[in-house]
Amino acid sequence: MIALGGVIGAGLFVGSGAGIAAAGPSIVLAFALSGLLVMLVMRMLGEMSAANPASGSFSVHAEREIGRWAGLTVGWLFWTLLCVGVAAEAIGAAGIMAHWLPGVASWVWVAIFMSFFCAANLSAVKNFGEFEFWFAAVKVAAIAAFLVIGVLAITGVLPGTPSPGTANLTGAGGFFPHGTTGLITGLLASVFAYGGLETVTIAAAESKDPRRSVATAVRTAMWRIAVFYVGSMAVVVTLVPWNDPAVTGSGPYVAVLNRIGIPHSGDLMRVVVLIALLSAMNANIYGSSRMAYSLVSRGQGPKALAKVSGGVPRTAVLASSAFGFLAVLLSYWWPTTVFSWLLNMVGAAVLVVWAFIAVAQLRMRRRLEREAPEQLTVRMWAFPYLTWLALGGIVAVLALMTLDSGNRVQLWFTLGLTAVLALVGAVRKAPRTA
Repeated sequence: MIALGGVIGAGLFVGSGAGIAAAGPSIVLAFALSGLLVMLVMRMLGEMSAANPASGSFSVHAEREIGRWAGLTVGWLFWTLLCVGVAAEAIGAAGIMAHWLPGVASWVWVAIFMSFFCAANLSAVKNFGEFEFWFAAVKVAAIAAFLVIGVLAITGVLPGTPSPGTANLTGAGGFFPHGTTGLITGLLASVFAYGGLETVTIAAAESKDPRRSVATAVRTAMWRIAVFYVGSMAVVVTLVPWNDPAVTGSGPYVAVLNRIGIPHSGDLMRVVVLIALLSAMNANIYGSSRMAYSLVSRGQGPKALAKVSGGVPRTAVLASSAFGFLAVLLSYWWPTTVFSWLLNMVGAAVLVVWAFIAVAQLRMRRRLEREAPEQLTVRMWAFPYLTWLALGGIVAVLALMTLDSGNRVQLWFTLGLTAVLALVGAVRKAPRTA
């Protein structure tokens, strides 16, 4: 449920509308291709995490298999990604509340949300798990209901809604209305929509049986998420014309529900999106604090963040929440400068993280086959061929980002931050051991 909750956010419920507008019906193919890449990456991460469960997850694996500089680089890059994500989600949630209660300033809602989830993460980890379970349950139930209603409408079983057949898939320019360019834009949008799934291996390290939990979560979550994403996009573009202004205006889900006559669909989806944003905030504060704690406990950051009380790295939770709240303030003070720089710096971060995962898995798998084959309870499919295929796919997506000016800026900013972190990691000396 943490895996589902961390990845199913406003990017799917609302942001996917931009991908549909760019790719048309071929957005289904874009999500399927990127979903396949995510499955391969998660299988690699699952293999490493089942063999060596750790709160630092891929940062720990990168440090052991590639070098200390790699662990520092990918760990703090992911921490920055999650903290900026917390800020973006808090701003989005405040915007929804402002729609219902326009008399209350947005910063008040941000303060309330940040304080609540910071407090929840400062308490026992079971509280985080409890909140995330119910948040994720609402989102999963909403998508499952949407898929069921959508299939009924497509097949003509739903009363009062005639089946559209394939009219919306083949009309208005066909399946590829904007050609290859549109498909590439949709592919980039779909890749970033899958970001956040990595948090499951961080959370599983604190479960009662980490090896078993990681294996189970990775095996099941990635298939379910692929079904939710690809299935949702298929329902949307089948029931609603891809160029309908409502797809990008009110969002693809609301557009579908309005088309088939579901009353108050706009408010219903606002509630779901609000829960999705709050769920992602909760998961990102948790993930960022555990990543920070893992880094500093390995001598890769300020020692003060390594303090644990009540089984929780509370100083790391406070630091991660403080960075997120600062980012929110930056968005209010300098929305077109400082905050946009932060967003650009992590624009391609998930792809960089995936690349480190692939390289680390290549090295760890060969080492474990020689030294401890019994630890390989989860194995990457068709190793090493699919690992190399995934790494090639990641490089291809990074190359595709250079074709668009907006994506190009994000790519250079992210690579610049990665280079700075790598330089810091390379010159930083390992801590002395007694």
